Amino acid sequence: MAARKHLLVLLTLLTTACTAEQGGTPSPAPQSSSPSPDKETSTKVRAVIDGRTVELADGTKARISLLAEPPSCNAAAALEFATKTLLDKEVQVGSITPGEITLRMEDGTDYAMLAVKNGILRTTGVDGGPMTEAESKASKGKLGLWGKDCPTSTTPPPTPASTPATQPPAAQTPPAPPSPPCVVVYRVNSTWPGSFQAEVTVRNVSGKLIDGWTLRWRFPDGQTVAQMWNASVSQTGADVTVTNAGYTALLVPDGSVSLGFNGSVNGANSVPSSFTLNGSACTTG
Repeated sequence: MAARKHLLVLLTLLTTACTAEQGGTPSPAPQSSSPSPDKETSTKVRAVIDGRTVELADGTKARISLLAEPPSCNAAAALEFATKTLLDKEVQVGSITPGEITLRMEDGTDYAMLAVKNGILRTTGVDGGPMTEAESKASKGKLGLWGKDCPTSTTPPPTPASTPATQPPAAQTPPAPPSPPCVVVYRVNSTWPGSFQAEVTVRNVSGKLIDGWTLRWRFPDGQTVAQMWNASVSQTGADVTVTNAGYTALLVPDGSVSLGFNGSVNGANSVPSSFTLNGSACTTG
């Protein structure tokens, strides 16, 4: 019996020694951690290009994910909606793929969902889920583009029936020339001996966004441009070429930009009679 007690004491001492040698308590198993998802960044929308494309504060132009291209019958309404909703607003940006982003507004609303819910744009790349449900409700409610019966696809026109050889072909009215895409107002603000100051205002009436422009005119009385602001200028003889500055490149539909310059002149100082913007003739006002 005594030998058995001695054996138990020996086993207890050996167990205690092993535990002390290993630090007293077992080490916990290492915990694995999954990588955190990409964080959204806060920025501002500097310009709206169309209903699903924006320019951010750092100059990045990106397309908003899950939104289809605006149909032509609703493009103007989509641009107006995006401008009112996003322009100069603080947003949270998440990157999906290069050139494609998600946008959440300050109140947490996802812009893509808002546009689809109001019938402003259709979805693309979505198979079920809340976006599809929102699009279905907008369609049933005839909201936005759904109330205009915008076509969902382009159908080729029917082939006209052949005209009998005995009948002369019907006379066709030539298409009307396109309306000028721009209006230019040239005004001399002040003059003094040998010099003058003028202002040129260019308005975009094309109905489309103009991203980068060149304005040209010809002076009738040998005037020369000495200094210009809001654009860069070059002159060859009487011909003047004006190119946008970086901050005046975008001309939204019905938007305008004003240029000013100091010029030199001897004698008459007539106003130029014609202007072109990106090669198209403008109306003068």
